[in-house]
Amino acid sequence: MTSVLYDAPGPRAKRRNVILSVVFFAVLAYALWWAYKAMDDKGQWAWSLWKPFTEGNAWTTYLLPGLANTLKASALSMIIALPLGAVLGIARMSDHWWVRAPAAVIVEFFRAIPVLLLMLFANEFFARSTDVSSDDRPLYAVVTGLVLYNASVLAEIVRAGILSLPKGQAEAGYAIGLRKSQAMKSILLPQAVTAMLPAIVSQLVVIVKDTALGGVMLGFTELLNSRGTLAANYANVIPSFIVVAIIFIVLNFILTSFASWLEVKLRSSKRSTGAVLGADDVDDLNAGEVGAPGAGGGKTV
Repeated sequence: MTSVLYDAPGPRAKRRNVILSVVFFAVLAYALWWAYKAMDDKGQWAWSLWKPFTEGNAWTTYLLPGLANTLKASALSMIIALPLGAVLGIARMSDHWWVRAPAAVIVEFFRAIPVLLLMLFANEFFARSTDVSSDDRPLYAVVTGLVLYNASVLAEIVRAGILSLPKGQAEAGYAIGLRKSQAMKSILLPQAVTAMLPAIVSQLVVIVKDTALGGVMLGFTELLNSRGTLAANYANVIPSFIVVAIIFIVLNFILTSFASWLEVKLRSSKRSTGAVLGADDVDDLNAGEVGAPGAGGGKTV
């Protein structure tokens, strides 16, 4: 039995795969045991180090406020970067060079600069050229850096998603009288969103994690920065790192799970109903109105 990508393994290959799997899991189990033993020898599993996480003060004073700032910076960055990236990605595909060239320069420039450098530059800019208070400046700098970098990356994701569609999709729209903007809005973008969703979610996960850079370099009181204050008060550095890592894992798992659910909904909502676009529907589209498929009595054009 074969597939498009590879031949089905034979008896010898199956035995080799089983042996390799057993060896891998044995090495992994030994590594976990070694890490546990090393921490146990240093007293890192002592209840006194973990007890603060069972009490409300560690959460209400340090972790939850830090988590709130992480979510605030992430949400603001996502809300701004997603539409900005979409606009830049579509602009890079424009037929007009005076639209395409500036968009390309912006995307390539900010995509090439490390996000941490953008945050540091933004922090200095707000400090020297604006009236933003010192308390709000780290948040502004983190969001600015994340937006500039991730919007550029998302622009390339959007452009690649649209270009990945068969050319016949756009040509079919032009054949029934749609302008390029109408074909993009009504045909290309709805299909490309589903294809782009995994890459977009991966970039959103990056946004959540990169907020920690602002905590380390700019003093932004996000989750990782708050962990440092907590560890200084309770002298539980390793346990605090583990707890914060688990929180980040849960956050990103929720984000990816929501994206998976959304992808399934989008795919199921786009299943064909067998309706045919009628002439009246084309007239509605040309007039700026999207009619229901089949409203023209099922006539072909």
